Amino acid sequence: MIDYNDVVKKQVRVWKLRSLKNEGSLSRMTKGIQVRINQKIPQRVHAAITHTVKGIIHSVIFSLKFIPSEPPRTGLDLEARDRLAWRTLVKYRKIASLEGAGTGAGGFLLGMADFPALIAIKMQMLFELAHIYGYDTRNKEERFFLLYIFQITFTTADQRKRLFPIIEGWNEVALTDIDWEQFQKDYRDSLDLRKMLQLIPGVGAIVGAWANYGLLRELGIAAINCFRIRHLGLNEL
Repeated sequence: MIDYNDVVKKQVRVWKLRSLKNEGSLSRMTKGIQVRINQKIPQRVHAAITHTVKGIIHSVIFSLKFIPSEPPRTGLDLEARDRLAWRTLVKYRKIASLEGAGTGAGGFLLGMADFPALIAIKMQMLFELAHIYGYDTRNKEERFFLLYIFQITFTTADQRKRLFPIIEGWNEVALTDIDWEQFQKDYRDSLDLRKMLQLIPGVGAIVGAWANYGLLRELGIAAINCFRIRHLGLNEL
């Protein structure tokens, strides 16, 4: 009989290898397009995004805003937790997709309003996933862990090489010295071509739904695998 935990270990290793893979030529070309688009976006827009990221970070660390009403799940094996987690990811992808379509259809101003709304949806999902895997987000260290998941999703392969040992060693030593400036830069830079196209009149609704769906999927998969690493005590993959 196949052991579910062994299957998960293989899945986590594959995910990590893909996460650490250097950018291909297509990705570099897309990045170049993104940089040129970013240069045309007013500085006040970039400042607004940075301000939003700072506000969300503050809310995650110092407030109870995102903490689920239901307590952390207990008495479940990893397979049961994974089933609940995938179901939760599907739910939040649909929420984000509908939100992206609505704001994308409203042009530039509503398109900009999507950024803080999307971050809030992402954080709410992370908090819910933490409780599914049995981790209590009333504990500040658990909230820091969620920020590391967020950062490892929306950063470069080089930065992930630095962050993976922190994720993998969390059960032994819970680190909380996040590089806040790097965190903000990584997320702002991760607002890739998908999100920039959302601001274009006429295609914003379609692109907004597609972009948000994809971005939630990336974050959800990263979160599930990071929680699997902790659950199984995988400190060297």
